[in-house]
Amino acid sequence: MSSMYERCCKVMPEVANRATKLGIVDSEGCYVYTEDNRKVLDFASGVAVNNLGAKNQEVVDAIKNQLDTMIHVGHNVVYNESYVALAEKLVELTGGDTKVYFSNSGAEANDGAMKLAKYVTKRPAVIAFRNSFHGRTIGSLSVTGSSSSYRKNYEPLMPSVYWADYANCHKCPFGKKENCCGMECLKQFDSIFAKMIDPESVAAIIVEPVQGEGGYIPPKKEFLKGLREICDKYGIMLIFDEVQTGIGRTGEIYAFQTYDVKPDILTSAKALGGGIPLSAIIAKKEIMDKWPSGAHGGTFGGNPLACAAGLKTLEIIERDNILDNVKKQGEYMRKRLNELQEKYSGRISDVRGVGLMNAMELVTKDGAPDEKLTSAIKTKALEKNLLLLTCGSDHNVVRFITPLTVTQEEIDIAISIIDDVMKELV
Repeated sequence: MSSMYERCCKVMPEVANRATKLGIVDSEGCYVYTEDNRKVLDFASGVAVNNLGAKNQEVVDAIKNQLDTMIHVGHNVVYNESYVALAEKLVELTGGDTKVYFSNSGAEANDGAMKLAKYVTKRPAVIAFRNSFHGRTIGSLSVTGSSSSYRKNYEPLMPSVYWADYANCHKCPFGKKENCCGMECLKQFDSIFAKMIDPESVAAIIVEPVQGEGGYIPPKKEFLKGLREICDKYGIMLIFDEVQTGIGRTGEIYAFQTYDVKPDILTSAKALGGGIPLSAIIAKKEIMDKWPSGAHGGTFGGNPLACAAGLKTLEIIERDNILDNVKKQGEYMRKRLNELQEKYSGRISDVRGVGLMNAMELVTKDGAPDEKLTSAIKTKALEKNLLLLTCGSDHNVVRFITPLTVTQEEIDIAISIIDDVMKELV
């Protein structure tokens, strides 16, 4: 009998570029079960979607219960309870001074956030960051700077996008050493505004509070605070793309709370819907109230099933003190990764992260980015039943996207597998 992979190749294009050839038949907690009877420890979490692990039974039950009343009614036609209740909960969790608009994916939410900023400010330009990832739609792709392959053959993209360098202290784009700099990552805006785009023409600065696909790079708090100050000075909207960092990944519900820097607009997706496609634009009331009827829209946003799953997910995170586990296990994960770095000091150049958004960066013996070793670690780990993903603009970072419910024992299993793989490869 043909595998799912073989069947898929006959009817679907290669464009999705899947990370594995696994066919999954069941899942539970931190594990997925394959069609060839393997039990695989999943440290990819559906790319940061399964924050409560796979197939959480309470979330499943919430979806089933919602099915008894409606599957879809259309949020641009009527109202429904889970839709309104989830918006109320998100407003509560983001300070009480916000409003919410639901859509379906992170890319769609980022498009909407930029539309909102442009509509309210009446300004044309957006500043984004190199090595960023915001999505694959034409709008979100226009502010994605992590790979030219994403943009190939799709030009021209959205105009009036300008680029800045992200605050990567491990490999400072300005050639400075950590804690020995003048915050050139903020000073660069003086040059951008003087030579490229007048600040009064800039609608928004869109930034990942922790850069994701660019390498799982947590910035210094001063960088995000500095962006807030720049935006306040010039009347620019600060947009936080919290598609990957949101719903507890960094140790708080949203990373802006981890860093104590509140954006004007944030986008949320991935884990928001408990595994069902759902995204949200969350913005200050005074901004949302300037976005009139008809200025934006969509058919499937706020689907009742997704909202019911999202409500239950947030309830479980609060009730079971999941954020405490994120902080505890995140610290433990970095401790274990630091032990690996010490053991393989010539090949693991950096260990970094916040909460359960963690990474290790691989280099050659000469200190160059080691894409080959990174890919081999992912492949060999999967052979030993550990599912990992990679990232980084140089393709040399292994990222660990564990469920927020991960245990110390499961982290130890993963570290042991990586240790065995490193012994084989270096």
